Amino acid sequence: MPPFVSIIVPCYNEETTIRHLLDAVLAQTYPRAQMELVISDGLSTDRTRAVIAEFQKEHADLAVRVLDNSTRTIPSGLNQAIRESRGEIIVRLDAHSMPIPEYVERCVSALEAGKGENVGGVWDIRAGADTWIAESISFAAAHPLGVGDAMYRLNAQAGAVDTVPFGSFHRRLIERIGAFDETLLSNEDYEFNTRVRESGGTVWLDPAIRSVYFSRSTLKKLAVQYWRYGFWKLKMLSRYPHTLRWRQALPPVFVSILFVLIVLSLFVGLARYILAAQVLFYFIALGSAGLKLAIEKGKGFILIGLPLAIMTMHIFWGAGFLWSGISDLFVKHD
Repeated sequence: MPPFVSIIVPCYNEETTIRHLLDAVLAQTYPRAQMELVISDGLSTDRTRAVIAEFQKEHADLAVRVLDNSTRTIPSGLNQAIRESRGEIIVRLDAHSMPIPEYVERCVSALEAGKGENVGGVWDIRAGADTWIAESISFAAAHPLGVGDAMYRLNAQAGAVDTVPFGSFHRRLIERIGAFDETLLSNEDYEFNTRVRESGGTVWLDPAIRSVYFSRSTLKKLAVQYWRYGFWKLKMLSRYPHTLRWRQALPPVFVSILFVLIVLSLFVGLARYILAAQVLFYFIALGSAGLKLAIEKGKGFILIGLPLAIMTMHIFWGAGFLWSGISDLFVKHD
Protein backbone atom coordinates (compact mmCIF):
# COMPACT_ATOMS: atom_id res chain seq x y z
CA MET A 1 0.00 0.00 0.00
CA PRO A 2 1.55 3.37 -1.01
CA PRO A 3 1.84 6.00 1.73
CA PHE A 4 -1.12 8.28 2.37
CA VAL A 5 -0.52 11.77 0.95
CA SER A 6 -2.01 15.04 2.13
CA ILE A 7 -1.91 17.89 -0.39
CA ILE A 8 -2.07 21.17 1.52
CA VAL A 9 -3.01 24.50 -0.05
CA PRO A 10 -3.23 27.97 1.51
CA CYS A 11 -5.85 30.01 -0.29
CA TYR A 12 -7.52 33.43 -0.40
CA ASN A 13 -9.75 34.86 -3.15
CA GLU A 14 -8.63 32.50 -5.88
CA GLU A 15 -11.85 32.01 -7.83
CA THR A 16 -10.06 32.42 -11.18
CA THR A 17 -7.43 29.72 -10.59
CA ILE A 18 -8.69 27.34 -7.89
CA ARG A 19 -10.61 25.16 -10.35
CA HIS A 20 -7.40 24.60 -12.35
CA LEU A 21 -5.77 23.28 -9.18
CA LEU A 22 -8.74 21.09 -8.24
CA ASP A 23 -8.93 19.51 -11.70
CA ALA A 24 -5.17 18.93 -11.68
CA VAL A 25 -5.34 17.17 -8.30
CA LEU A 26 -8.22 15.04 -9.59
CA ALA A 27 -6.07 14.04 -12.58
CA GLN A 28 -3.16 12.79 -10.43
CA THR A 29 -1.85 9.32 -11.24
CA TYR A 30 -1.39 8.61 -7.54
CA PRO A 31 -4.11 6.34 -6.05
CA ARG A 32 -7.03 8.57 -5.17
CA ALA A 33 -7.92 6.50 -2.10
CA GLN A 34 -4.45 7.27 -0.69
CA MET A 35 -4.71 11.02 -1.17
CA GLU A 36 -6.53 13.98 0.36
CA LEU A 37 -6.66 17.70 -0.41
CA VAL A 38 -6.74 20.09 2.55
CA ILE A 39 -7.39 23.73 1.66
CA SER A 40 -6.83 26.37 4.33
CA ASP A 41 -8.89 29.33 3.19
CA GLY A 42 -8.32 32.81 4.58
CA LEU A 43 -12.08 33.56 4.62
CA SER A 44 -12.31 34.33 0.91
CA THR A 45 -14.78 37.04 -0.09
CA ASP A 46 -15.12 36.04 -3.75
CA ARG A 47 -16.51 32.79 -5.24
CA THR A 48 -13.58 30.61 -4.19
CA ARG A 49 -15.65 28.64 -1.67
CA ALA A 50 -18.50 28.22 -4.14
CA VAL A 51 -16.15 26.86 -6.81
CA ILE A 52 -14.71 24.37 -4.33
CA ALA A 53 -18.20 23.32 -3.20
CA GLU A 54 -19.27 22.71 -6.81
CA PHE A 55 -16.19 20.57 -7.35
CA GLN A 56 -16.89 18.55 -4.19
CA LYS A 57 -20.40 17.75 -5.41
CA GLU A 58 -19.09 16.65 -8.80
CA HIS A 59 -16.22 14.54 -7.43
CA ALA A 60 -17.16 13.07 -4.08
CA ASP A 61 -14.57 10.30 -4.55
CA LEU A 62 -11.73 12.77 -3.92
CA ALA A 63 -11.35 13.74 -0.26
CA VAL A 64 -11.40 17.55 -0.15
CA ARG A 65 -11.62 19.53 3.08
CA VAL A 66 -11.80 23.30 3.50
CA LEU A 67 -10.62 24.92 6.72
CA ASP A 68 -11.23 28.45 7.97
CA ASN A 69 -7.88 30.22 8.31
CA SER A 70 -8.94 33.15 10.49
CA THR A 71 -5.34 34.38 10.82
CA ARG A 72 -5.36 34.82 7.03
CA THR A 73 -1.62 34.39 6.40
CA ILE A 74 0.14 31.81 4.25
CA PRO A 75 2.30 30.19 6.98
CA SER A 76 -0.63 29.99 9.40
CA GLY A 77 -2.69 28.35 6.65
CA LEU A 78 0.07 25.85 5.92
CA ASN A 79 0.48 24.91 9.57
CA GLN A 80 -3.27 24.62 10.06
CA ALA A 81 -3.56 22.32 7.06
CA ILE A 82 -0.67 20.18 8.29
CA ARG A 83 -2.24 19.84 11.76
CA GLU A 84 -5.59 18.84 10.28
CA SER A 85 -4.18 16.48 7.64
CA ARG A 86 -3.73 12.72 7.94
CA GLY A 87 -0.96 12.01 5.48
CA GLU A 88 2.39 10.40 6.15
CA ILE A 89 3.66 12.57 3.28
CA ILE A 90 2.81 16.25 2.88
CA VAL A 91 2.74 17.86 -0.57
CA ARG A 92 2.45 21.63 -0.48
CA LEU A 93 0.79 23.31 -3.47
CA ASP A 94 -0.56 26.77 -4.23
CA ALA A 95 -3.95 28.00 -5.40
CA HIS A 96 -2.12 29.64 -8.34
CA SER A 97 -0.64 26.31 -9.43
CA MET A 98 -1.58 23.41 -11.67
CA PRO A 99 0.60 20.30 -11.14
CA ILE A 100 1.18 17.79 -13.91
CA PRO A 101 -0.67 14.44 -13.49
CA GLU A 102 2.47 12.65 -12.25
CA TYR A 103 3.34 15.36 -9.73
CA VAL A 104 2.39 13.58 -6.50
CA GLU A 105 3.63 10.21 -7.74
CA ARG A 106 7.06 11.66 -8.59
CA CYS A 107 7.30 13.54 -5.29
CA VAL A 108 6.58 10.35 -3.35
CA SER A 109 9.05 8.35 -5.44
CA ALA A 110 11.83 10.86 -4.86
CA LEU A 111 11.14 10.99 -1.12
CA GLU A 112 10.97 7.19 -0.83
CA ALA A 113 14.26 6.96 -2.75
CA GLY A 114 15.89 9.25 -0.20
CA LYS A 115 16.75 12.02 -2.68
CA GLY A 116 16.08 14.71 -0.09
CA GLU A 117 14.16 15.67 3.01
CA ASN A 118 12.21 18.28 1.03
CA VAL A 119 11.61 17.56 -2.65
CA GLY A 120 10.20 19.90 -5.26
CA GLY A 121 10.27 20.70 -8.93
CA VAL A 122 10.14 23.50 -11.45
CA TRP A 123 7.56 26.02 -12.56
CA ASP A 124 6.17 26.44 -16.04
CA ILE A 125 4.95 30.01 -15.70
CA ARG A 126 1.81 31.11 -17.54
CA ALA A 127 -0.03 34.41 -17.77
CA GLY A 128 -2.61 35.11 -15.09
CA ALA A 129 -4.95 36.75 -17.63
CA ASP A 130 -5.42 37.00 -21.38
CA THR A 131 -3.78 40.43 -21.76
CA TRP A 132 -0.50 41.64 -23.21
CA ILE A 133 0.78 42.89 -19.86
CA ALA A 134 -0.14 39.65 -18.08
CA GLU A 135 1.73 37.68 -20.73
CA SER A 136 4.69 40.04 -20.43
CA ILE A 137 4.71 39.49 -16.66
CA SER A 138 4.78 35.72 -17.18
CA PHE A 139 7.86 36.07 -19.39
CA ALA A 140 9.54 38.37 -16.85
CA ALA A 141 8.85 35.89 -14.04
CA ALA A 142 10.91 33.28 -15.91
CA HIS A 143 13.64 35.59 -17.23
CA PRO A 144 17.18 35.64 -15.73
CA LEU A 145 17.04 39.45 -15.46
CA GLY A 146 13.91 39.09 -13.37
CA VAL A 147 14.71 36.09 -11.17
CA GLY A 148 18.51 35.77 -11.33
CA ASP A 149 19.64 32.20 -10.70
CA ALA A 150 16.43 30.86 -9.15
CA MET A 151 16.71 27.43 -10.73
CA TYR A 152 13.11 26.35 -10.21
CA ARG A 153 12.09 29.13 -12.64
CA LEU A 154 14.80 28.34 -15.20
CA ASN A 155 16.06 25.28 -17.07
CA ALA A 156 17.39 23.22 -14.19
CA GLN A 157 19.27 19.99 -13.57
CA ALA A 158 18.33 17.54 -10.84
CA GLY A 159 20.27 18.12 -7.65
CA ALA A 160 20.55 19.78 -4.26
CA VAL A 161 19.44 23.44 -4.19
CA ASP A 162 18.79 26.23 -1.69
CA THR A 163 15.02 26.11 -2.08
CA VAL A 164 12.18 24.69 -4.14
CA PRO A 165 8.69 26.02 -4.78
CA PHE A 166 6.04 24.34 -2.66
CA GLY A 167 7.91 21.16 -1.66
CA SER A 168 6.98 17.70 -0.38
CA PHE A 169 8.22 15.99 2.75
CA HIS A 170 7.51 13.31 5.33
CA ARG A 171 5.48 14.45 8.31
CA ARG A 172 8.35 13.48 10.58
CA LEU A 173 10.40 16.37 9.12
CA ILE A 174 8.00 18.82 10.79
CA GLU A 175 8.39 16.94 14.05
CA ARG A 176 12.18 17.25 13.73
CA ILE A 177 12.73 20.88 12.59
CA GLY A 178 9.40 22.52 13.38
CA ALA A 179 6.57 23.95 11.30
CA PHE A 180 6.49 27.00 9.04
CA ASP A 181 7.44 30.26 10.78
CA GLU A 182 4.20 32.21 11.25
CA THR A 183 6.06 35.46 12.00
CA LEU A 184 7.16 35.59 8.34
CA LEU A 185 4.27 36.57 6.10
CA SER A 186 6.37 35.77 3.02
CA ASN A 187 9.62 33.85 2.38
CA GLU A 188 8.30 31.14 4.69
CA ASP A 189 9.35 28.47 2.16
CA TYR A 190 12.94 29.72 1.98
CA GLU A 191 13.20 29.94 5.76
CA PHE A 192 11.80 26.41 6.11
CA ASN A 193 14.29 25.09 3.56
CA THR A 194 17.12 26.89 5.35
CA ARG A 195 16.26 24.94 8.50
CA VAL A 196 16.14 21.74 6.45
CA ARG A 197 19.67 22.37 5.17
CA GLU A 198 21.05 23.54 8.52
CA SER A 199 19.72 20.39 10.18
CA GLY A 200 21.85 18.35 7.77
CA GLY A 201 19.08 17.60 5.31
CA THR A 202 18.91 18.06 1.56
CA VAL A 203 16.52 20.17 -0.46
CA TRP A 204 16.21 18.32 -3.76
CA LEU A 205 15.01 19.73 -7.07
CA ASP A 206 13.78 17.30 -9.72
CA PRO A 207 12.90 18.93 -13.08
CA ALA A 208 10.57 16.02 -13.84
CA ILE A 209 8.32 17.34 -11.05
CA ARG A 210 6.57 20.18 -12.82
CA SER A 211 3.67 22.50 -12.19
CA VAL A 212 2.14 25.40 -14.05
CA TYR A 213 2.21 28.61 -12.02
CA PHE A 214 -0.08 31.49 -12.97
CA SER A 215 1.79 34.77 -12.54
CA ARG A 216 0.18 38.05 -11.51
CA SER A 217 -2.06 39.62 -14.13
CA THR A 218 -1.31 43.35 -13.66
CA LEU A 219 1.68 45.53 -12.81
CA LYS A 220 -0.11 46.68 -9.64
CA LYS A 221 -0.52 43.11 -8.40
CA LEU A 222 3.07 42.35 -9.38
CA ALA A 223 4.30 45.41 -7.45
CA VAL A 224 2.39 44.36 -4.31
CA GLN A 225 3.75 40.83 -4.61
CA TYR A 226 7.38 41.91 -4.98
CA TRP A 227 7.16 44.57 -2.28
CA ARG A 228 5.99 41.82 0.07
CA TYR A 229 8.78 39.50 -1.10
CA GLY A 230 11.44 42.16 -0.48
CA PHE A 231 10.00 43.30 2.85
CA TRP A 232 9.92 39.83 4.36
CA LYS A 233 13.18 38.69 2.77
CA LEU A 234 15.11 41.10 5.03
CA LYS A 235 13.25 39.76 8.07
CA MET A 236 14.35 36.27 7.10
CA LEU A 237 17.93 37.37 6.36
CA SER A 238 18.21 39.01 9.79
CA ARG A 239 18.07 35.48 11.19
CA TYR A 240 20.11 33.77 8.47
CA PRO A 241 22.43 36.44 6.98
CA HIS A 242 24.69 33.79 5.45
CA THR A 243 21.89 32.75 3.08
CA LEU A 244 22.02 36.04 1.14
CA ARG A 245 22.51 35.44 -2.60
CA TRP A 246 23.69 37.94 -5.20
CA ARG A 247 20.31 38.02 -6.96
CA GLN A 248 18.71 39.13 -3.70
CA ALA A 249 21.26 41.88 -3.03
CA LEU A 250 21.09 43.59 -6.42
CA PRO A 251 17.57 45.15 -6.27
CA PRO A 252 18.06 46.98 -2.92
CA VAL A 253 21.54 48.13 -4.03
CA PHE A 254 20.10 49.40 -7.31
CA VAL A 255 17.21 51.23 -5.61
CA SER A 256 19.57 52.72 -2.99
CA ILE A 257 21.94 54.08 -5.62
CA LEU A 258 19.03 55.41 -7.67
CA PHE A 259 17.56 57.22 -4.66
CA VAL A 260 20.89 58.71 -3.60
CA LEU A 261 21.62 59.93 -7.13
CA ILE A 262 18.15 61.48 -7.46
CA VAL A 263 18.66 63.43 -4.21
CA LEU A 264 22.23 64.46 -5.08
CA SER A 265 21.21 65.53 -8.59
CA LEU A 266 19.13 68.30 -7.00
CA PHE A 267 22.34 69.90 -5.76
CA VAL A 268 25.32 68.39 -7.62
CA GLY A 269 25.67 68.61 -11.37
CA LEU A 270 27.92 65.54 -11.65
CA ALA A 271 25.26 63.42 -9.94
CA ARG A 272 22.83 64.25 -12.76
CA TYR A 273 25.20 62.80 -15.35
CA ILE A 274 25.81 59.69 -13.29
CA LEU A 275 22.06 59.28 -12.75
CA ALA A 276 21.39 59.71 -16.46
CA ALA A 277 24.10 57.18 -17.30
CA GLN A 278 22.71 54.63 -14.84
CA VAL A 279 19.14 55.02 -16.08
CA LEU A 280 20.28 54.86 -19.70
CA PHE A 281 22.35 51.72 -19.13
CA TYR A 282 19.46 50.10 -17.24
CA PHE A 283 16.94 50.80 -19.98
CA ILE A 284 19.35 49.63 -22.67
CA ALA A 285 19.79 46.34 -20.80
CA LEU A 286 16.05 45.85 -20.32
CA GLY A 287 15.25 47.05 -23.83
CA SER A 288 17.79 44.64 -25.35
CA ALA A 289 16.29 41.76 -23.40
CA GLY A 290 12.80 42.80 -24.49
CA LEU A 291 13.85 43.10 -28.13
CA LYS A 292 15.56 39.71 -28.13
CA LEU A 293 12.57 37.96 -26.58
CA ALA A 294 10.08 39.82 -28.79
CA ILE A 295 11.92 38.53 -31.86
CA GLU A 296 12.16 34.99 -30.47
CA LYS A 297 8.46 34.83 -29.57
CA GLY A 298 7.21 36.90 -32.50
CA LYS A 299 5.26 39.17 -30.15
CA GLY A 300 5.98 42.87 -30.45
CA PHE A 301 4.36 43.86 -27.16
CA ILE A 302 7.16 42.11 -25.26
CA LEU A 303 9.51 44.93 -26.30
CA ILE A 304 7.59 47.21 -23.93
CA GLY A 305 5.99 44.71 -21.56
CA LEU A 306 9.10 42.81 -20.48
CA PRO A 307 11.06 45.93 -19.39
CA LEU A 308 8.00 47.27 -17.54
CA ALA A 309 7.51 44.01 -15.67
CA ILE A 310 11.18 43.49 -14.78
CA MET A 311 11.53 47.12 -13.70
CA THR A 312 8.48 46.69 -11.44
CA MET A 313 9.99 43.54 -9.92
CA HIS A 314 13.38 45.17 -9.29
CA ILE A 315 12.14 48.47 -7.87
CA PHE A 316 9.41 47.12 -5.61
CA TRP A 317 11.47 44.17 -4.36
CA GLY A 318 14.35 46.52 -3.58
CA ALA A 319 12.12 49.20 -2.05
CA GLY A 320 10.30 46.66 0.10
CA PHE A 321 13.64 45.27 1.30
CA LEU A 322 14.92 48.75 2.21
CA TRP A 323 11.68 49.80 3.88
CA SER A 324 11.82 46.65 5.98
CA GLY A 325 15.15 47.81 7.39
CA ILE A 326 14.02 51.42 7.84
CA SER A 327 10.83 50.39 9.65
CA ASP A 328 12.91 48.24 12.01
CA LEU A 329 14.93 51.31 12.96
CA PHE A 330 11.77 53.20 13.90
CA VAL A 331 10.46 50.26 15.90
CA LYS A 332 13.72 50.01 17.83
CA HIS A 333 13.56 53.70 18.76
CA ASP A 334 10.01 53.49 20.12
